[in-house]
Amino acid sequence: MANVEICYLTAKEMRDKIRNGELSAVEVMEAHLAQIESVNPAVNAIVTLDAEGAMAGAKAADEAQSRGKGCGPLHGLPTAVKDLTLTKGMRTTFGSPIYKDFVPDQDAIIVERIRKAGAIVIGKTNTPEFGAGSNTFNPVFGATLNPYDTSKTCGGSSGGAGVSLACRMLPIADGTDLGGSLRNPANFNNVTGFRPSPGRVPTVAPLGWNTLSVPGPMARTVEDIALFLSAIVGPDRRSPISIEQPADIFQAPLDRDFTGVRIAYVPDLDGLPVDSRVAARVEAGVEVLQSLGCVIEQASPDFSDADEVFKTLRAWATASTRASLLPEHRDLIKETVIGEIEKGLQLTAVDVGRAERLRTAYFDRVGAFMDTYEFMVMPVNQVPPFDAGTEYPTEINGVQMESYIDWMKSCYYISSLGHPAASVPCGFTPEGLPVGLQIVGRHHADFQVLQFAHAFQMASSSSERLPPVLDERP
Repeated sequence: MANVEICYLTAKEMRDKIRNGELSAVEVMEAHLAQIESVNPAVNAIVTLDAEGAMAGAKAADEAQSRGKGCGPLHGLPTAVKDLTLTKGMRTTFGSPIYKDFVPDQDAIIVERIRKAGAIVIGKTNTPEFGAGSNTFNPVFGATLNPYDTSKTCGGSSGGAGVSLACRMLPIADGTDLGGSLRNPANFNNVTGFRPSPGRVPTVAPLGWNTLSVPGPMARTVEDIALFLSAIVGPDRRSPISIEQPADIFQAPLDRDFTGVRIAYVPDLDGLPVDSRVAARVEAGVEVLQSLGCVIEQASPDFSDADEVFKTLRAWATASTRASLLPEHRDLIKETVIGEIEKGLQLTAVDVGRAERLRTAYFDRVGAFMDTYEFMVMPVNQVPPFDAGTEYPTEINGVQMESYIDWMKSCYYISSLGHPAASVPCGFTPEGLPVGLQIVGRHHADFQVLQFAHAFQMASSSSERLPPVLDERP
């Protein structure tokens, strides 16, 4: 197999070929390092790279396999970690000049599990400053560009991960999702992203009980998402919200018959402005679902208060974790982050308590709605990829956006809810820009969401179109 062809295998195919001896981990690593050297300069997705360490890890993986030592579920697969996530001995900047030289002395839980499963961490993927905003640029590394049109944004905040997958520079990648940061870049880069239930992938965080932000997987196929999840889920005593359920649930077959399953089609989340190009592709995706035998009904739960809940709890969390930086480093922090911190500092206990009460009522309303419908399907984003030089859209269909995050309501309404959600490739705009379909499941129904997303992906050809940057590189 020629080196470049290796990068076009799925993660599962790569892993299986390494296990049965058709490929070595060294061959897989050499292929991906060559792909990174060839493609990354055009998109700036991988911002820290340890090629020497990557090759040493691949050789060690092959040696372990030759000695008959057990191979984990991700054995020999190269990956790079989002630059918000701690990696022992490898620079982690959070996209901020304050931390441009910071090297952690420990791994995040997800990185511990990635390594234990046999994957080889080769570097870091780009993210916006402190992960704030869904356009991946920062003053440390610059902007990451969309491989389907390098004048457009790749989304964020896991933008470097999404682009690395689309460009076949990595077979799997991790991310985090607060307001859509796993779903949005998957949507904008024609790959798959999954926001798991809070606690499904445990994390050590300053606010251990906070459920808005979650770590999770990205890949090119739903099957690869399940493979990745099988390595990173499961309880951990360091995470007070970790779910006490073993990882083997994600090793079961994804195939399922969806004949007669009732689905709520929510085209605009009860009144949000949605760009007509996005709306058209989502509607076409619903037609694919009908071909699976699903019963599709246009219906919407009551999303009242989802906006207030998200904005209040997000500001509170940002202030709680970042306010200490303001006195000394204010000049090194972007305005949107400063604004979020200051908004959080102005909140009262009554404000936060109200948000938690509203969130509880919201969860109960949607839960009752989903007693009727097993899944909701809707747009991931309300707009297609926009110009990379534009920090965020200020209007949609003539409706003005009040803040830098308002154009992401279709994602963060679901974050406020806490249900699992996937972004799966759903087609392209007339300009050739990717559009994703968002699939939302019932409370803690992560595996069922993956089954439904897998069925949709198998019935659709949307993920087969490669980004033009792969043909345009030198």
